[in-house]
Amino acid sequence: MDALRINKRPKRDQDLEYGLHQGMEDALSPLCMVGIRILNYLDNCLILAQGHGRSVCKLPPDRFNGQQEGTRVGVQYKTVSGLNPIFAACVREVECDLAGESLQHRNDINLGKQDIHVAVTQLFVSRTVSTESRRCPLLTVQPCRGLVDEKFQVVIKNLLPNQEVTLDSLHQSEDKDFWEAFGHYISDEQGTVTVAKDESLGGTYEGKEQMGLLWSLRPVPGSRPALRLRKTNVLTPIVINISVYNGHLSQGFNQTSSLATTVTERWYMAPGVQRVNIREKGVLGTLFLPPGPGPYPGVLDLWGGGGGLIEYRSALLASHGFACMALEYLAPAKLKMTDVDGTYFEKAYQILQNHPLVQKDKMAILGLCFGSAITFSMTAYSRVIKPQCCVCISGSHVVPVDKCLFEVFEDIKKFKDKVQVNEDNHLVHRNTILPIPSDPTLKVDVGRIKCPLLLVNGTDDQNWATVESAEDMEMMMNKAGNRHLLTVLTYPDAGHLIEPPYTPHFRATNFLLHKMKEKVVMLWGGQTKPHAYAQEDSWEKILAFFQEHLYSSNVNAKL
Repeated sequence: MDALRINKRPKRDQDLEYGLHQGMEDALSPLCMVGIRILNYLDNCLILAQGHGRSVCKLPPDRFNGQQEGTRVGVQYKTVSGLNPIFAACVREVECDLAGESLQHRNDINLGKQDIHVAVTQLFVSRTVSTESRRCPLLTVQPCRGLVDEKFQVVIKNLLPNQEVTLDSLHQSEDKDFWEAFGHYISDEQGTVTVAKDESLGGTYEGKEQMGLLWSLRPVPGSRPALRLRKTNVLTPIVINISVYNGHLSQGFNQTSSLATTVTERWYMAPGVQRVNIREKGVLGTLFLPPGPGPYPGVLDLWGGGGGLIEYRSALLASHGFACMALEYLAPAKLKMTDVDGTYFEKAYQILQNHPLVQKDKMAILGLCFGSAITFSMTAYSRVIKPQCCVCISGSHVVPVDKCLFEVFEDIKKFKDKVQVNEDNHLVHRNTILPIPSDPTLKVDVGRIKCPLLLVNGTDDQNWATVESAEDMEMMMNKAGNRHLLTVLTYPDAGHLIEPPYTPHFRATNFLLHKMKEKVVMLWGGQTKPHAYAQEDSWEKILAFFQEHLYSSNVNAKL
């Protein structure tokens, strides 16, 4: 399957994957086969094969050192000598007609510059294709390159009226696992499918779902169990191969020739974003700086108890105009947990705050899961960390981080008897902090928080009792007189891992328990479609929240 469905781009320093099904040539006319061979030679050229009796292969002008012109009715190409061998090779390898005469004795053909110009022009113009019996569908994805939180438009044209087709997306992760999503569509009377407007009748998603081909991605059958898709190298894009197949298929895509295939790239880093390694004062992290002179508001990005240096959310925030530092604080091979305490986070905050491209008085903290517990504790008690706003995703104030992490995790281990195991042998942690203690010494005093605070939670969070925690925090802040600083977003049927939009939903994944050195499958919760909605809606509101509190009345820096 892997070898048939994905080829590697030649001569690229980035080992990107892009799709051209090998079986594609069998379904297309010789004219389109010429275009496919040119595509293979020139790497990612765009094949335009329209109906109305013409097939046109249009090559992007920036691919050669000359000019190129084309129309559907009369095609004229201005080529240069450097391109001639490519056209000649294509012509020699394809059994086709020139003005009704068969090209025989291919080995004797010796086409010069002018000969190729004439041959290719005649080939594209003189050969007609029946629009009823030999249509060549056109699949487009716009933009073909964009940020991961940017919607794309997927359109299929030149199908038969009311034709049943399956739209399929395929991605190979950095761990070499394949992820796939697909939807079933029926073309309209003009032979067109527009994903943003038309309903998927089945597949991994249903209904009018413009981005269903991304958020419903799942491991292909036969994959390793309990996988999670995460980008580790943000300097390269997520490459998605999108194909259209005849009929409503649910399996066997690797054994079926597609009608059309294209590729889209989704990036966490916008052009011009800088990535800077931070190894200072014992602090480990990565700083992402937006393009331009700055200065910019700063965001300290804290992930959860899974540990490691997770960069993709920080890169995406920098792409939206925030200087964001992803902090590594759980890394047993690099950091001793006995050395990581409040002082460590204060140092990280100051490193970000004192950067010359960061505005000292425009700082924020973003935390997920255990990162939220750190955010609550530092914001409430630290004399150094004084952010203008905070965002906490799937967090709780019931785990105070008021000592070194080794001791904090030792305290958490005391509740291991409350951990449940479901029928699938998945660990359910949400009950470990229930019931929410009434003793104020057992939780963070959120009444001390003096900046706007945004909470993002899902009602089906199976890892932490975040909804109950938010209700208790609201009561505490109301009693303390700072309830007006709190905004709570609660999403029905969303789980624990609320990430940037169009990230696939993971209900349960492999997880390494710190200190226990035990690999388990953790149940995060959530239902795929409502979880996808929660990710898209909350991300939009998080960006607006940061914009309001970090960019308001700021005339020196612009997004």
